[in-house]
Amino acid sequence: MKTYTLRVTCASTRGIVAAVSGFLARQDCNITDSAQFDDAETGRFFMRVSFRSEGAATLEALQAGIAPIADEFDMQAEFSDDAEKMKVVIMVSRFGHCLNDLLYRWRIGALPIEIVAVISNHMDYQKVVVNHDIPFHCIRVTKENKPEAEARIMAVVEETGAELIVLARYMQVLSDQMCRQMSGRIINIHHSFLPSFKGANPYKQAYERGVKLIGATSHYVTADLDEGPIIEQDTVRVTHAQSPEDYVSLGRDVESQVLARAIHAHIHRRVFLNGDKTVVFPASPGSYASERMG
Repeated sequence: MKTYTLRVTCASTRGIVAAVSGFLARQDCNITDSAQFDDAETGRFFMRVSFRSEGAATLEALQAGIAPIADEFDMQAEFSDDAEKMKVVIMVSRFGHCLNDLLYRWRIGALPIEIVAVISNHMDYQKVVVNHDIPFHCIRVTKENKPEAEARIMAVVEETGAELIVLARYMQVLSDQMCRQMSGRIINIHHSFLPSFKGANPYKQAYERGVKLIGATSHYVTADLDEGPIIEQDTVRVTHAQSPEDYVSLGRDVESQVLARAIHAHIHRRVFLNGDKTVVFPASPGSYASERMG
């Protein structure tokens, strides 16, 4: 039996859940997981439904069949096939902890994605990437060639059919044009000290201030640097006994975990943009299971 996910966004009103669930029942579909959120401040309604087709319903038939309900409630309703892996481009500079973590999770099936390319402005991780049979593109970026470099990046994205770009510690600022073109489809990771500890050596700054919590934030990229809608965050506790090097090591661990969780939420269609914020629904049962271990 095929399994699908339905995402619904519209103005909040009575009858939405009944209309959607009734439609799926008439299509011989069995709901296995459902989550919804009614934002009282904005008046917007968000819903995510996982279900399996126990009849002959196809993705195309479902999309066409729900059109009258979408028109009635002025809703955005989109179906996705759970068996289709999202195509992802990873971008990295010289810090490889997030890249290596993502490659491992991808290899064991914990992140069910298709990595179609890795792009870097350095050659440091070419061998690692190529050894995973993934295309590697070194695209150098300078002040003088930035528009040309971004055009080459977007050419890779378009040629591979990538649906998501992951900035796995890619240390270049993307242009406003690229951020707008890929709105809601670029995920970044950074330390949670922003804006308190900007610039070089944020962990050293945190150490000098004697902070007791360090962490990381994963968010969608917008034209406002590091101000995009937040998807996932986490922290780790530190004490006076830790050194600046300890802060860096602990920080890199939490960065890797937070980025992986944010990607997991995005590829399973659990994240909804809600203005400058996000609605992130819990994972469906079984979605964390790996295909294999080691």
